Amino acid sequence: MKENPFKGLVIRILQTMAMILPGGQNLRVLLHRARGVHIGNNVWISYNVVLETQSPHLISIGDDTFIGIGVIVIAHFKELRSGVRIGKQVFIGPGAIILPDVEIGDGAVITAGSVVSSSVQAMTVVQGNPGVPVAICGVPLWPATPIKEFSRRLKPIPKSRPAQVK
Repeated sequence: MKENPFKGLVIRILQTMAMILPGGQNLRVLLHRARGVHIGNNVWISYNVVLETQSPHLISIGDDTFIGIGVIVIAHFKELRSGVRIGKQVFIGPGAIILPDVEIGDGAVITAGSVVSSSVQAMTVVQGNPGVPVAICGVPLWPATPIKEFSRRLKPIPKSRPAQVK
């Protein structure tokens, strides 16, 4: 796919401005919307967040979502062009990487530094590289939710035991 050089330059300038300017709930959101990212209401986007530089229109972010500092969302790679859909009340921790063709369900939590290469079910905590489900959330992790309440309502997902060699 051939990119229009002028449009590509404008998208990258807006991306750079969104990475460094203040206004996580207003100015940065506005800049990403101007780039073509579909963003719901009451979304927080931290500093140094990269949202798909070439095809920002492939990203959708639901209402009440928090995106932590240094997050990278890659919505396409060669023929993988179905994008990334981030649901409502999702919490994405600092330094997480979201890869193409991923859907993150409502209320999910992606822990800091995780690499998400496959879809995440709603109300699930994902951790690691590659990101794997480690717990089920009883409530979404959002500023209105006290951390004690969130932690108390987490239900760990039991790890499957490796097969024993005889």
